[in-house]
Amino acid sequence: MIITFYGTRGSTPVCESGFQEFGGNTTCVLVSGGQEGESVLVFDAGTGIRKLGKELISKKLFPGNKIYLTFSHFHWDHIQGFPFFAPAYDLNKEIEFFVIGDDAPKIDDFKEILAKQMESTYFPISIDDMGANFTFTTTKEDRISFDGGQIIANKHTHPGGAHGYRLETEGKIFVYCTDLEHGEQLDPKVIEFCKNADVLIHDAQYTPQELLTRRGWGHSSWEQAIQVAELANVKQLYLTHHDPDHNDDFLRNMEKECQERFPNCFLAREGQQIKL
Repeated sequence: MIITFYGTRGSTPVCESGFQEFGGNTTCVLVSGGQEGESVLVFDAGTGIRKLGKELISKKLFPGNKIYLTFSHFHWDHIQGFPFFAPAYDLNKEIEFFVIGDDAPKIDDFKEILAKQMESTYFPISIDDMGANFTFTTTKEDRISFDGGQIIANKHTHPGGAHGYRLETEGKIFVYCTDLEHGEQLDPKVIEFCKNADVLIHDAQYTPQELLTRRGWGHSSWEQAIQVAELANVKQLYLTHHDPDHNDDFLRNMEKECQERFPNCFLAREGQQIKL
């Protein structure tokens, strides 16, 4: 399993100098097996999906024709890159969009969420004119079989709702848990959900001090993410959804502080790969 970050920024993309080491694109993460002709799994379609799409089309990633794309939730920073995703315009590509969990939208509503931002008022090409073969899958079940393993969903607290995903395959566990607010106490369901993960990607938009004035905004502090990793016996922790006001110097210092507490903790950087 190879996990690659294509977007690590939260809320809005940033492009100023001093914000490039950790990346300025909004959330997008690729999971692949590194084998030619394989299908790939994509979590979220923030602006980082544009570069991913170019690499898939250029054959740099040696993909097959099947792409799976799922979403933690549908806030704009997690869908805004989709109209610029090059494989969606390739007649030979098959893209399966899926969402699982007890409040998964109906299929027509699911498609409408992505289509809305491509109406003529906002974008010159409609979703129906893109070209690739799209399928939309939703299920109220919180786990599905996937590629010889399984994907499990867990709903957590975020304005409008959001889901984390746990991918278990070939004896490895990867947990993707962004846009998450714990509240005054850590969410025990999240701790259990992350149990024994080889890799945990966890929201850490705020410092502990910032979180005091941002209750209800839907995000976690790096301290909370580390506490989850410690209690859940996580092997590697990657912090993501970086605040758009946190520049490279700020994040570099934050990473050092995090590693003093949890040595196998890293702040996600665009282009970074994790190999399991």
